[in-house]
Amino acid sequence: MALIKEETAVLKNYINGEWVDAKGTDTMDVPNPATGETIVKVPISSIEDVNLAVKAANEAFKTWKKTPVPKRARILYKYHYLLTENHEKLAKLIVEENGKAYKEAYGEVQRGIECVEFAAGAPTLMMGETLSNIAEDIDSQMFRYPHGVVGGITPFNFPMMVPLWMFPLAIACGNTFVLKPSERTPILSNELVKLFTEAGAPKGVLNVVHGAHDVVNGLLDHEDVKAISFVGSQPVAKYVYERAAGKGKRVQALSGAKNHHIVMPDADLDKAIANIISSTFGSAGQRCMACSAVVVVGDGKAFVSKLKEKADELIIGSGMNEEVLLTPVIRDSHRQKVLSYIDAGIEEGATLLRDGRKEMDEIEKGTFLGPTIFDHVKPDMTIAKDEIFAPVLSLLRAEDLDEGLDYIRKSRYGNGATIYTKDARAVRQFREEADAGMLGINIGVPATMAFFPFSGWKDSFYGDLHVNGKDGVNFYTRKKMITSRFDY
Repeated sequence: MALIKEETAVLKNYINGEWVDAKGTDTMDVPNPATGETIVKVPISSIEDVNLAVKAANEAFKTWKKTPVPKRARILYKYHYLLTENHEKLAKLIVEENGKAYKEAYGEVQRGIECVEFAAGAPTLMMGETLSNIAEDIDSQMFRYPHGVVGGITPFNFPMMVPLWMFPLAIACGNTFVLKPSERTPILSNELVKLFTEAGAPKGVLNVVHGAHDVVNGLLDHEDVKAISFVGSQPVAKYVYERAAGKGKRVQALSGAKNHHIVMPDADLDKAIANIISSTFGSAGQRCMACSAVVVVGDGKAFVSKLKEKADELIIGSGMNEEVLLTPVIRDSHRQKVLSYIDAGIEEGATLLRDGRKEMDEIEKGTFLGPTIFDHVKPDMTIAKDEIFAPVLSLLRAEDLDEGLDYIRKSRYGNGATIYTKDARAVRQFREEADAGMLGINIGVPATMAFFPFSGWKDSFYGDLHVNGKDGVNFYTRKKMITSRFDY
């Protein structure tokens, strides 16, 4: 039974401390990807809805910016407690609207909670710097101040973690926030807002406006929105960055990825394959840190054989089944796009080692696609270059580590990369030469904790300051310098 009781209910926006109907009249169905059953409808809000939310946030900012930082932190402590108390419920909501496995959803909730833990350190994070006697009888001080209203635009694949990358830290730093969740996974954001309000957040500090293009453009263009944080696909990230930056806003736009895992001849194959299987097929491959290309150095026959064997053993189905790793992709429209990539891989001459399309015929409901593996992929093939965002893996062959690193260098993306080896020299060379912002050594998903920046490079990121860590604090604050003379 669905956690949301009224399947045809239309979600509401949250503006100025109240749940309100959207001014826009259009709606979109939100189905459970595993069953196709409609859970709720999401409103396609209008520019008027955006304007109301920004107005509320701008008014709340006048008071919130003056709220003592320890008081802001105490609200986040309470929020942390409430999220922890609702851990299981939140994980089940993620499974229902996103489709991912419960174990992964539970882990996502934990990663989100860790973001709140970091933001609750606001009294320390917001500290400035001072230096006396920069010249005779002159001192200098730096203070941090919030920007004002911040807009956050989040994707479907991490409906809890990504919003919590954004608004807790932004609000801890004294900003107010307007959140535009993905219209594909909007339910959890409303639950996050309910708990934040219960934690004591004043009205107008956090607002949610559901919708699509009009809401995004409304936030990018509004003169009272001073900063934009975005996570999504590369074309949209570039668009968001250019349009918002062109309006003079501070922008961080996290983009696509094509993450390469290099398997060296000395790697522990069983451990490497376990990591690759989990990284590639967990969350149905719909995450920007997923392994989507494996560079096999050397002969590779044993590796390829074992990899296919383990892929064949994967159990596919609903995320609430504890034995399931591979769950459905988010929508059939996305699955159709992935099928076109599979066709392109075949047409361009890659070897289809495992065809995940056969599972589509075996599972009647839901938007499932089985594990798909291409071998002998060339770097100039479409499946080797594009982000497919699905349970599709490309195997490239390399004679040595230098050639493998060259594949990474030539990729337009630079989110993450991993090497599997016991050789310290190979590790050091990989660390120094791999052209990506987050590297793993014998780790399947080298994503950072909340106190470090999520450090994508190249077309995987647009902006200067990343989410999380010190970068996040710097993004959500501006510095004011005071120089004082005391010889009067």
